[in-house]
Amino acid sequence: MCAALGVPALGPSGASAHLRGVAWALRHRGFPLRVVAAKESDPRGVWGAMPVAVETAPIPGWPSWLGGLRERREAWLTARLAEVANRGPAPSFTWERWSLFSDVGARVRAKTGAPWVLEVNAPLAMERARFETVYDPAYAEAWERRVLPQADRVLVVSSWLARWVVHERGVSPHRVRIVPNGVEAYPGDRAATRASLGLTDEPVVGFLGSMKPWHGAERAYALAESLGAVALMVGANPPPPPPGVRVILTGQVDEARSADLVAAMDLGLAPYGPESPPWFCPLKLLAYRAQGTPALASDIGDARRLVGEGGEVLPPGDKSAWISAARRWLGRRVTPNVRTWGDVVDEGLVGLVG
Repeated sequence: MCAALGVPALGPSGASAHLRGVAWALRHRGFPLRVVAAKESDPRGVWGAMPVAVETAPIPGWPSWLGGLRERREAWLTARLAEVANRGPAPSFTWERWSLFSDVGARVRAKTGAPWVLEVNAPLAMERARFETVYDPAYAEAWERRVLPQADRVLVVSSWLARWVVHERGVSPHRVRIVPNGVEAYPGDRAATRASLGLTDEPVVGFLGSMKPWHGAERAYALAESLGAVALMVGANPPPPPPGVRVILTGQVDEARSADLVAAMDLGLAPYGPESPPWFCPLKLLAYRAQGTPALASDIGDARRLVGEGGEVLPPGDKSAWISAARRWLGRRVTPNVRTWGDVVDEGLVGLVG
C-alpha cells in the first residue's frame, strides 16, 4: 500500500521503483498480492510494471485556493484508500510504504487483525518542511506520534531513522528493524553498452538518479574535468554541463537499461554536499555495488555501510580528496554485491509472517 500522491505505482522515481520492487518480491515468494496506491501513474508517464492491477481510490479535484488544507485532503484520501484495501478477503499481513497523513495500515488492521508492516523512508514532516511547505506543523507532528507507534513492525532504511522513530516518535525499539533498500538484479552488459555509447578506453565517471540540487550531480562534471574523463549522467534534470567536458546525458531510463549504463561506468558517484539529509538510503550506491562499479560517496548517513569494500567514502565537498580517490580506483572493478528486493522482503517479514 502507498497513499502518497507523489509516488504513483508506475512512476519514474526511485520511490516508485522501490514500491514495484517490494511488490514483485512478495509475489515471487508466493504471497497472493493486492496493490493499493493513491495513483497508478501521473503525467511523467508509465514506468515498469506491477504483478497485479493497481487499485486506487477516486481523487476529486482540489482548487488552488484550498492549498493550505493539503494535509486534510491527504488524510481524507487515506480513509478512501483504506476502504479500497478493506474490500475482499482479509489479508495475512499488510506492507505499507509510509506517507505523511496515512494510517491505511492501522485502518486495515482494525477491521481484519492483519499484522501491519510500516516502511519508513524519511521523517516525512521534517522532509516536507525542508523541501516544500507544511501548512500545519502541529497537526503533522501529532499525526506521526499517533500513527508510527501503532505499527506491528517499523522498517527503516537507515540507522538515523531507527534513532528518530524511537526517540522522537515513540516507537518501541523491539518493533524497529533497519532494512536498507534493494535493487533489481539485472546483469549489466559493460562492453556492449560502452560500444553503443561510442566509448573506447577513456575513463567514465557516472551519476545515477534524480538530480535534485542537494544530490551534487554538478560535482561529477568537475571530477570528470580534473581526470580528463567522460561524465555519464543517467537520470532526469541534469545540471547544465560546463564547456570543455565531454558529457553523455541519457535522461530517465528503466531499471534494466540503468544496469547496463552503471556497468559501463568506471566510477559511480554519490557526491552529496554537507547539507544533504542524513536519513536516506541511496539506491545509486546499491546499483553501483550490484554491477561491480567502484563507488565514491560523500560521508553522509549510512554511506560507509552501503559502500563497504566496493569503493571509498569521502568528506563532502573536499575536491582534492575526491580527485585522489578517483585516481586510486580508476581501472579497478570490484566484486558485485547484489542486494535484492527479495532480501528486503525477507528481512522485513522474518519472525512476523510465516
